[in-house]
Amino acid sequence: AATAPGKKITARLKRTLPVRGPQAPTLSELMRWYCLNTNTHGCRRIVVSRGRLRRLLWILLTLSAVGLILWQCAELLMNYYSASVSVTVQFQKLPFPAVTICNINPYKYSAMKEYLSELDKETKKALETFYGFSEGKSKVRRSVDEWNSTGSEFFQQIPLLKVEDFFRMATDLHSGQKRKIEGSVFHKDSSIVNSGDSNDIIGFQLCDANNSSDCALYTFSSGVNAIQEWYKLHYMNIMAQIPLETKEKLSYSADDLLLTCFFDGLSCDKRHFTRFHHPLHGNCYTFNSGENGTILSTSTGGSEYGLQVVLYIDEADYNPFLVTSTGAKIIVHDQNEYPFIEDIGTEIETAAATSIGMHFTRSRKLSKPYSDCTETGADIPVENLYNKSYSLQICLHSCFQKAMVQSCGCAQYAQPLPAGAEYCNYKKNPNWMYCYYRLHEKFVKEQLGCQQICKDACSFKEWALTTSIAQWPSTVSEDWMLRVLSWDKGQKLNKKLNKTDLANLMVFYKDLNERFISENPANTLVILLSNFGGQLGLWMSCSVVCVIEIVEVFFIDSLSIVMRRQWQKAKKWWNHRKRGSSGKAPQASDVERQGHDNPVCIDEDLPTFTTALRLPLPQDSPLPRTPPPNYSTLRLETAFTEQLPDTLELGQH
Repeated sequence: AATAPGKKITARLKRTLPVRGPQAPTLSELMRWYCLNTNTHGCRRIVVSRGRLRRLLWILLTLSAVGLILWQCAELLMNYYSASVSVTVQFQKLPFPAVTICNINPYKYSAMKEYLSELDKETKKALETFYGFSEGKSKVRRSVDEWNSTGSEFFQQIPLLKVEDFFRMATDLHSGQKRKIEGSVFHKDSSIVNSGDSNDIIGFQLCDANNSSDCALYTFSSGVNAIQEWYKLHYMNIMAQIPLETKEKLSYSADDLLLTCFFDGLSCDKRHFTRFHHPLHGNCYTFNSGENGTILSTSTGGSEYGLQVVLYIDEADYNPFLVTSTGAKIIVHDQNEYPFIEDIGTEIETAAATSIGMHFTRSRKLSKPYSDCTETGADIPVENLYNKSYSLQICLHSCFQKAMVQSCGCAQYAQPLPAGAEYCNYKKNPNWMYCYYRLHEKFVKEQLGCQQICKDACSFKEWALTTSIAQWPSTVSEDWMLRVLSWDKGQKLNKKLNKTDLANLMVFYKDLNERFISENPANTLVILLSNFGGQLGLWMSCSVVCVIEIVEVFFIDSLSIVMRRQWQKAKKWWNHRKRGSSGKAPQASDVERQGHDNPVCIDEDLPTFTTALRLPLPQDSPLPRTPPPNYSTLRLETAFTEQLPDTLELGQH
């Protein structure tokens, strides 16, 4: 064959040339070769230094440098995922936010009496029993049988209790009998710690309808708080059974709530407000909601160029047990945000002018890996029940409502209704109160997992509010102003207005400076690589090529040596086992055939410049010799035009 001479020459070179460089057969020889040939000066000084002390010092210095490099590189990686905050302030025409206004009293008490008559009777009896409150002899002296005949069975199941004997006994309001308290005790008021007399404590007990021994007592140090909480509990049960259309009629209309309106110096009316029904606050009205596709803006700051409204509160028609304050609640929010009035609403006093100055700020945070925020909430496994843009509050409320439906079989009244669910009420869900309080306890203690699932939004808008209050109307202007307002609304009100029924509200931009707070990456990939190079050059006088060399020697070559040694051991064990099974003794030719060729040079490539260390030959073995040439192979006139020099010499001999 034409290639036979080339293969023989290659085989001859592999048999005669020693193994050097990173192909050395032992790890110690590999490390020695690396230290002598690497560009990192510390490693070379370890090998060439004379004396143990000097060599030990160079080992310590080199290890210290490696440790410092690892520490500094870790710091660089941690700083790479940090963000810097930049604040930009610009002066421009600003869009006016949506302003939602609600009466603190959700429904007209005169219209709600027929629905709340039984609950009001039970509440008045509680006041009479505990505090001696009465409205007249005709209403005070009632027998227990009379109350039982008019009251609901659910009021009997969950009555108010007066706790005695250090939470061991309680007096039942409905029956007047004493009962033993079993189960857990939950204090809904932190001031219970300062109360030394247990006779001042009022509460109510909730038990599992399926297990009467599983109960929980909720106590309050203030009788006002206890009666209000108990009242709201039954109130939500009643309201959950009233259709939405009926509740909207029972609440305040825009004509009832709004007396006057001005925006940006121009008159406005109820057409600029959008009705929004809130479960706990009744009919609320949003100014500049953007539902018609138009968002109002203002080009001038100051109270005269904002929103000015006069609200009619109608204190005489308030529910005396549901609310204890008078006025309105407002919230400033973006048009795409849900107004959580019960959480962050601002209360407006009656007989006062409330001025609310705003500063507008837009914020944007970086998402992963810089922070754990979400862009749109699509990656959060919680259904948005509010049909508004994502926020942390929407996620938390939706998560709790989902857990309520799964655990209790019905939805909580104060939050939107999920698809296919219905609000809790006594008739269909007699156990919902106990289930709700237990679930809410877990939610507060972060045991439902909602706080772990829900994340902050990466971008959001915020209006910082500054509130100031002044007496309104003034003493000198009170008479004529009330007369004029009564004249304007006299045909509908049919009575003279009192200043305690009115509230003046002004919402405006204090200035038109928009603050934009954004996060930007503190480091880029180019800066990170530059810092890595600086640390390597400072401590080890090393470059990227040096790093590649380290990877090659300490990982690739070292692994190759280890794997080759393991393969040789396995092969030797297999040969030994094979000879043992066949009963043959090792022959001399076997020792010779174990060979002295380079076990790594199994390819056709010639040795490279990396061969630096000489491989010692095995002891007790004959030196490798070149076999005599086969002269018949030299007759290759067709393959070679000239005779090789070494064959000329052989021919002469």
